[in-house]
Amino acid sequence: MLKVSKHKPKTITGLVLLTLLLTSSRLLPAQEIQVIKFDQLHQIITDKNAPIRVINFWATWCAPCVKELPQFEDLLDKYKNSPTEVILVSMDFVQNLDSKVKKFAEKKNLKSKLYLLDETDYNSFIDRIDPSWSGAIPATLIVDARNEKRTFLEKEFKEGELEKAYLDFIQ
Repeated sequence: MLKVSKHKPKTITGLVLLTLLLTSSRLLPAQEIQVIKFDQLHQIITDKNAPIRVINFWATWCAPCVKELPQFEDLLDKYKNSPTEVILVSMDFVQNLDSKVKKFAEKKNLKSKLYLLDETDYNSFIDRIDPSWSGAIPATLIVDARNEKRTFLEKEFKEGELEKAYLDFIQ
């Protein structure tokens, strides 16, 4: 004789709810990555109504870039209540937006504002971002356009160095 448990409907309902909870994060829209040209990036850098911006130039294929990305996410989280914005500018090729950059951003759960710079002639804009930039990445620009203050760092940040650079900048 087959016995039917009184708890079976609750168990099934519980399993359905658990499954929905576990998969719901996959149903949320992925982080938007806006493809921009240099002129749009220049407007972002020079916007006098914007908060202090920490702008990191990186790529999915750049191991030092990937290694330091958690520091930018930590900075975003730690200073979320201050007038600061963290922006990640991918230097990947635009044809890799869906296959690499979006997948990478989703896998790493990036929360910073994301852009992909769609430019192939790097020499046409590198000096306009900073004359000292050789073009190597990772590179970071911290800018306060309201006060025309900026600092450019062409380096990989070791643990704690990004926050120190940020705090030095805002003092």
